[in-house]
Amino acid sequence: MPTKNALKKPASKAVARPSAPAAKTTLPMTKTPATKPALPQPAAAKAPAAQSPAPAARLTLAAVMGLLEQLGSEQTRKTWVRHGAQGPMFGVLFGELFKLMKRIGVDHELARALWATGNVDARNLAMKIADPLAMTSDELDRWALEYEMGMCGLYIASLAAEGPHGAAKVREWLSSPHERLRGEGWTLLGRLSDLDETFSEAELRRRVAEIEQTIHAAPNVTRSKMNQALIAIGGHSPALREAVLAAAKRIGPVTVDHGDTSCKTPNAVEYVAKMWERAGKKYPSPAAHQRSLGSMRRRC
Repeated sequence: MPTKNALKKPASKAVARPSAPAAKTTLPMTKTPATKPALPQPAAAKAPAAQSPAPAARLTLAAVMGLLEQLGSEQTRKTWVRHGAQGPMFGVLFGELFKLMKRIGVDHELARALWATGNVDARNLAMKIADPLAMTSDELDRWALEYEMGMCGLYIASLAAEGPHGAAKVREWLSSPHERLRGEGWTLLGRLSDLDETFSEAELRRRVAEIEQTIHAAPNVTRSKMNQALIAIGGHSPALREAVLAAAKRIGPVTVDHGDTSCKTPNAVEYVAKMWERAGKKYPSPAAHQRSLGSMRRRC
């Protein structure tokens, strides 16, 4: 029989009552953040860093030839023919070639492919985007011999002067039996006089004497390039300015047949004086001024 204790109802659970507020504790004199410090974010949660724009896609030979064709004009083709251009051409102005050059940059592989087309405009662009450090000695000879457009012989010479073969090429070309290479040799001498401030002044003086003795008997195109070289040498240093001015006065007027073009033969005495005037007090010589302007084949 159940006992009395067994019949008792179970005691009810105690109801939890709010405890009295704890006594305030004096804290150290430091500021407590209102919220818990944020945990460091995992690397994947960080915002992606700003990225450089992807490089423009390299232009192919076919794409460049298509652009050149679009930019050509009949009027410019006629002009290039008057300046000696031969073979296929679209007739692209140099201002348009400059824009393409800026877009392409330096691309020697593309330059070689453009040259191989034989197209006049493609070759004009090739000389602008070629890498002078990648030009081989044989390549310089071949380009100098194959290029027909006399007004741009300066570009071939600039490629040689800006690369490792300039000093050797000026001697080779000036002693070549090929008239075109000899002409390029005089242009290259002028470019080296401008670009290489350490170029031997003794050699430049010898070349000034050679020009004085032979310019009037030289072939037409070579005569023009000799006159241009004489002017460039006159900007190398104050001493050479005096030597060139003296030689130019003894040479007298130089006559060159420029064909059906508006080109004129500059008077060396007058042109040298103008170069030194333009150099002014800012540059020690016209050659130093030229060096400050960067590569001529890429700026015009």
